[in-house]
Amino acid sequence: MAGHFEPLPGGGARLALDEVEISILRSLAVQLLELIGPGAEPVEGRDPLDALFAEGPTKPPADPALARLFPDAYGGPDRKPGAEEEAAARAASAEFRRYTENDLRARKREDALAVVRGLDALAGAEAGAGPGVLELSPEQSRQWLGALNDLRLAIGTRLEVTDEDDGGELLRLPDSDPRKPMVMAYFWLGGLQETLVETLMP
Repeated sequence: MAGHFEPLPGGGARLALDEVEISILRSLAVQLLELIGPGAEPVEGRDPLDALFAEGPTKPPADPALARLFPDAYGGPDRKPGAEEEAAARAASAEFRRYTENDLRARKREDALAVVRGLDALAGAEAGAGPGVLELSPEQSRQWLGALNDLRLAIGTRLEVTDEDDGGELLRLPDSDPRKPMVMAYFWLGGLQETLVETLMP
């Protein structure tokens, strides 16, 4: 799996994928959607403005991967504040989360859906025809970049990759290790993310 993005004339990006790569990427994007969770269903007769001003959760998610996707806005593991400062940071984070997490979840959900839709369109067009070429508009490229980043964060959390760790130890895992497929996906997604960033740079 060594695919990489290339810039399109006039903006956007293209990526050649075979059927196996399409299947793997789609499966990962669907798992990301399941992790993020469903959106709020519209209620018949409900004022649309109610949904716009709906309040979100005030506590971070219990799942470590979700907590990595929706971190606290203030404080964090690197800070060593006093008890009073820590309580203030927790309160500020709770208030920030209350008014932003629903929108952030919706955006991450739309990014992952853009990946699924793009891959479904490619798979349908190229069924049985070998590798297909996905072409993304600049907006779709940004959505893919968001989804690729979220996937790497979630997988990296499951693999316990830290900010100080480049994952080199994981590459040396034997093929018999059950984590090996996830490790390979993690690095493949990293390559895709890096080349997509390059296509979006002016």
